[in-house]
Amino acid sequence: MSALKIGVIYLSGAFVRFWLMNYSGLRQMIEDRVEISTPINSWKRVTEGVHLMKNDISPYDGDLFHETPLGLFAFSWLLTLKQPFLDLFFIFVDALTCFCLQMVAESYSSQALEKEKENKKKYAEDSHGILLTEDQVKRIPLYVIFCYNFNPYTILSCVGRTTSGFNNFFVALTLLFMCKGWLFLCSAALAVATYQAFYTVVFIVPACMYIVQQKKMQKVWPTVSIMVISFAVFLGSLFYLSMLYTDSWAFLTSTYKFLILVPDLRPNVGLFWYFFTEMFEHFRALFVCAFQINCFLYLAPLALRLRKEPMLLAFSLAALSTVFRSYPSISDLGFYFGMLPIWLHLLPYMQQGFVVCCFILFSSGLGPVVWQLWIYMRSGNANFYFGVTLAFATAQIFLITDILFAHIKREFTLVNGTKRELNGKPAKLVLE
Repeated sequence: MSALKIGVIYLSGAFVRFWLMNYSGLRQMIEDRVEISTPINSWKRVTEGVHLMKNDISPYDGDLFHETPLGLFAFSWLLTLKQPFLDLFFIFVDALTCFCLQMVAESYSSQALEKEKENKKKYAEDSHGILLTEDQVKRIPLYVIFCYNFNPYTILSCVGRTTSGFNNFFVALTLLFMCKGWLFLCSAALAVATYQAFYTVVFIVPACMYIVQQKKMQKVWPTVSIMVISFAVFLGSLFYLSMLYTDSWAFLTSTYKFLILVPDLRPNVGLFWYFFTEMFEHFRALFVCAFQINCFLYLAPLALRLRKEPMLLAFSLAALSTVFRSYPSISDLGFYFGMLPIWLHLLPYMQQGFVVCCFILFSSGLGPVVWQLWIYMRSGNANFYFGVTLAFATAQIFLITDILFAHIKREFTLVNGTKRELNGKPAKLVLE
């Protein structure tokens, strides 16, 4: 892979972001978009929280600030930077996230190639043509870099200066340490990511699976126990430091309780806001539990089915948490979209690609249009906007199921060959 090509892609992505921030005149509009800024990642709310803290007023007393205390400490330092340097810092963090995903793609693809070479004798002879090749492994990281740097969702999130970029960085760092087999560093990075957004706690399962399989350990439970305990210690330390910084535990109500109970019903690209706006209050507790459990409900069955593919499990969990979390933004979508080229070898087995692309493109374009009709022109209503967000979520579900089914089909083809016959007649695999 040419270092010049990589450098050009990184610099081009940084230039696009910097130009949109400082010379396009669109930054204010982008920052105000509900698809980009949510109550938990809005930079405007960060500035308000820092201002309150500097005036000896707890930002957690009201319903404005929902970032973590250590995040508040870091953001108070960031706000001392002048405008161009602050913009460059956000661009730098975005580039670091991309670099981590690049390293994840390189490491995972190389390991997958070696694994298929070792198991080549177990595969059917006519399926050898679909095995991973050296050329594919070399191209995948380049595609990841290009896909992340020029992904409109990551570009807009960076221009809007959402704090989701920092969470994405720590999730990418978790995946990188997971691929390298660095247990304690992986636990620390995951603890920071979970501290910022508790939905990422689900990555503890694929992280444990990956490290155990990579090191080919015979004693599984001691390794898992060490990782879980170290993760709990790191996370507990972050909570304790937060309490020391704010001198109270009040931040738990404004951060994690806020995420769970969903009191702010400002529209976003998620599914929560519309249902809880229309719902009778005495049903609220039931539906809060029903909605929140979706982020964790699929962990056990997916972990059992993808026990040999923990990276695909991590990707699936990242996508599912984007769909079912209480305050999602397009930054979450852009992050796992940047990982899509890792599954380049599954592309021939995917059947819903065209449908998914059309759904995502049309819903992304229709969202701002319908918002304009509803909020400003008063010729639409909430049903219009929710219909678009529902289509957006449906497209993501189609994408996840299509990739998972493509993996199953490829797995079946490697073992049983490319010819599929049933009672002497041609047959095809169907998802039921």
